[in-house]
Amino acid sequence: MENARELFQIMTRRFGLLNKNCCTVGGHDISLAQSHLLYEVQRRHNPSMQQIAEVLGTDVTTFSRQVQTLAKMGLVRKTPDPSDGRVFVLSLTEQGSSVAATIDRQMNEYLEEVFSYMSEFEQETVLRSVKIFNEAMGKSSKCCAPVSG
Repeated sequence: MENARELFQIMTRRFGLLNKNCCTVGGHDISLAQSHLLYEVQRRHNPSMQQIAEVLGTDVTTFSRQVQTLAKMGLVRKTPDPSDGRVFVLSLTEQGSSVAATIDRQMNEYLEEVFSYMSEFEQETVLRSVKIFNEAMGKSSKCCAPVSG
């Protein structure tokens, strides 16, 4: 078997996951974490901060700072839930929706180009393999935990 770690290291670099910012959209420098946050808020209808933090596997303090930064940028709204004032719900502003849609389009164009270098069978194989790998990672007791030691 090839060196799995090396393969994932290369893929991480090629995806730009080591870059401070994943993209600049509408004059905003968006970090990878912020991009994920925008994506998840866009996918759900008025999710709570807790729901999105859990989906992203982020501690609430770090997550809260990301929300504040995006709110200051005018991309995210944080409002008290009408049914429970202790809970805050998130939504995208019009500008936030535009930024999220632009990032989505750019990522889809990038993936389309990458997949264009593969046959249909190879594309299906990669997607099926990534799905299997994601499911296995979800079962791991070490998933999403920082490396120690």
